[in-house]
Amino acid sequence: NEVIANRAIQLMGGKMGTKKPIHPNDHVNLLQSTNDTFPSAMHMAVATQIQNHLIPSVRCLRDGLLEKSKEWKAIIKIGRTHLQDATPLTLGQEFSGYVHMLDDGMARIENALQGIYCLALGGTAVGTGMNTYPKFSEQACKKIAELTGLPFTTTPNAFAAQGAHDALVAMSGALRGLAVSLLKIANDIRLLASGPRSGLGELILPENEPGSSFMPGKVNPTQCEAMAMVATQVMGNDAAVGIAGAGGMLEMNVYKPLMINSLLQSIRILGDSCGNFDQYLVRGMQANERKIQTHLDNSLMLVTALSPALGYRKATAVAQYAHEHNTTLKAACQALGYLDEAQFDHLVDPKKMIGPSDS
Repeated sequence: NEVIANRAIQLMGGKMGTKKPIHPNDHVNLLQSTNDTFPSAMHMAVATQIQNHLIPSVRCLRDGLLEKSKEWKAIIKIGRTHLQDATPLTLGQEFSGYVHMLDDGMARIENALQGIYCLALGGTAVGTGMNTYPKFSEQACKKIAELTGLPFTTTPNAFAAQGAHDALVAMSGALRGLAVSLLKIANDIRLLASGPRSGLGELILPENEPGSSFMPGKVNPTQCEAMAMVATQVMGNDAAVGIAGAGGMLEMNVYKPLMINSLLQSIRILGDSCGNFDQYLVRGMQANERKIQTHLDNSLMLVTALSPALGYRKATAVAQYAHEHNTTLKAACQALGYLDEAQFDHLVDPKKMIGPSDS
């Protein structure tokens, strides 16, 4: 208030510090309170940054993953549960899960925005609206909505909006949910790209920079690592926001600076990292089809296709025999006298194992 008043005095040719002809309280503040304007500004900042920065970046990453899902829809690979071989799926199916995770994450953020659009403006000091005039809240929020293009409205209860900041806590939780999804996606991709020869090696990542000054030719999954650090920071910010949100006492929460700093940082770094992850990793990522096929051919869990014909006990015996004798499932079936080559090939077809079957 003092800064604005002094600048106005200066522009009017007066002497700064005199509070004449512009008074910081009577003219600039107009008897309003920062207890309602501060949380309103917090909500406006969060909403605009999410709509203008975060959501567009997440949507670009989502679209990039969708392109890969479509591109790789016919590449059959071995699935893994508990980090052990499981039944097959396509690489496209695997990546479709990541697309849906981001869709869900954006939906949760959009849902949390409904509380953010409610502004405490007009509650003044403790929520009663003292020293405002009738309809001030509604008219002020309507004007803010016009200026921003966002559906801001007055809060249905200023006492809740000023004594607590539950809408901000909920938004932080939604951001944490997105961070959890992004961390899972980043970890999956760097695991699938591990190697190139002594790991899974099913994905080939773009060579954006030298991976090591000591080991020539090494390529590190730096975008995945950066995303993991961003996600970790967002989860830490959410813990701080939650504690701060619970720290409000009676008619005011004094943790506003901590909360808005944490939220805006989370929004900014999530948006930045999603854009970078899409541009510098997802768009240039390739499938290593030779390695994928090798893993598929060597997996013992294709034996699952034999269970309907042989039963669980015999199918288990086939897998154990193949593992202990370092041979194929087909050779194990023949050695145990369960199936001949033609019967095995009819039953064990990965293309028949990537969806429901009538047989």
